[in-house]
Amino acid sequence: MRAEELKGHLDAMLLAALEGAPRHGYAVIEALRQSTGGRLDLPTGTIYPALRRLEQAGLITGSWSVVGGRRRREYRLTPAGTRALSGRRADWRDFSATVTAALEGTACPNPSPA
Repeated sequence: MRAEELKGHLDAMLLAALEGAPRHGYAVIEALRQSTGGRLDLPTGTIYPALRRLEQAGLITGSWSVVGGRRRREYRLTPAGTRALSGRRADWRDFSATVTAALEGTACPNPSPA
């Protein structure tokens, strides 16, 4: 999958990758790779700036730890991040249904209540 196709959706995917448990950056990349059957294999140069952006927005929080003698930053969802993820999932379902209807020539289902 091309990076251009992810524009507008990367933040939601990162929030989802952090939903189950805190993770360090490389573990976030691995979680996305595993959950997509290897179809998403994003470079660190894409992930780390996005994680910093989400942290600055207050959707995740990061803390430093030392594991095996190496420092790494571990990220976790904040309550605001959990709410944002829920909203982005609803937005995605509506967007996905609309695009599918347009591409398949079928009627679009009614949008989810806001």
